[in-house]
Amino acid sequence: QFVESGGGLVQPGGSLRLSCVGFGDDFDYYTIGWFRQSPGKEREGVSCINRVNRTTYHLDSEKGRFTVSRDDAKKTVYLQMTSLKLEDTGIYYCGRREGLQCKNDHHYFGFWGQGTQVTVSA
Repeated sequence: QFVESGGGLVQPGGSLRLSCVGFGDDFDYYTIGWFRQSPGKEREGVSCINRVNRTTYHLDSEKGRFTVSRDDAKKTVYLQMTSLKLEDTGIYYCGRREGLQCKNDHHYFGFWGQGTQVTVSA
């Protein structure tokens, strides 16, 4: 299971850096995905990074504003979010999957953490 952190309350235009900490000696083997769940909505893919550092951004609205990265020595994947908007609000989760493809479907991922709440509000 992962441990997500770094969420909080931020004004529109602000920034946050989320962290996803994993465990085990095989952390660097997995593709790690960030997903977001807003009230009344299904969990949606935000971004993803595989073990050869290929990154994917699933939402057009996030391109240019979000950056995903990983530090395998620290068993951590980061999601740097800038120019935050009201619609970025939600609980952010990370999960893992085998294989190199960054699927935009949470059913392909597992080992979910408890999530971290991001609230963008004026």
